[in-house]
Amino acid sequence: MDPIILGEKYDNIAQWWHKQHSDSRYGLAQFEKAIGFRAAGGKALDVGCGAGGRFIRILHQKNYSVTGLDISAEMIALAQANHPQHNFIHSDICNWESDENFDFILAWDSLFHLPFNMQKPVLKKLCQKLNHNGVLIYSFGDDYGEHSDQWHNDTFYYSSIGLRENCQLLLNMGLSILHLELDQFPEKHAYIIAQKR
Repeated sequence: MDPIILGEKYDNIAQWWHKQHSDSRYGLAQFEKAIGFRAAGGKALDVGCGAGGRFIRILHQKNYSVTGLDISAEMIALAQANHPQHNFIHSDICNWESDENFDFILAWDSLFHLPFNMQKPVLKKLCQKLNHNGVLIYSFGDDYGEHSDQWHNDTFYYSSIGLRENCQLLLNMGLSILHLELDQFPEKHAYIIAQKR
């Protein structure tokens, strides 16, 4: 799916998304497990940050300066309004470049929307953006390939390189895998926590 089209789809549900997820517990246990693997403070990157909310509030409380990235302009506007002390960028992670490196990188339920051929390049980019001892957490589909599904009366695209290739890529990039879990069984949803050594 063209990232611009994906951004427009999320623009259409941005207000709903904000109401549903700002204070939800979804993903918090996984996020808190990841953030517990390093000392508080530093720079954090939230890829597919949406409207902000629960994750960014915790990062702020733990003295992280946050850069949030999202393909939806409406989501970014909401995130900036909700967290004016942090930096939010309307951009496609596939093309986004920065001189900054980060101590903590989060990509919760966002990378699975990438075009299939961009899965590995984007994951490599995130690994390269980690500082020494930096922690990466992201979710992905545990099945290999690509598909579309209906959600909110619209069609959304999903892709994944699967469990084995995600793990192999992280190891090849010099990261240690700290935790891997199929956390929503029988849904094909997995998350992984890794650290750069």
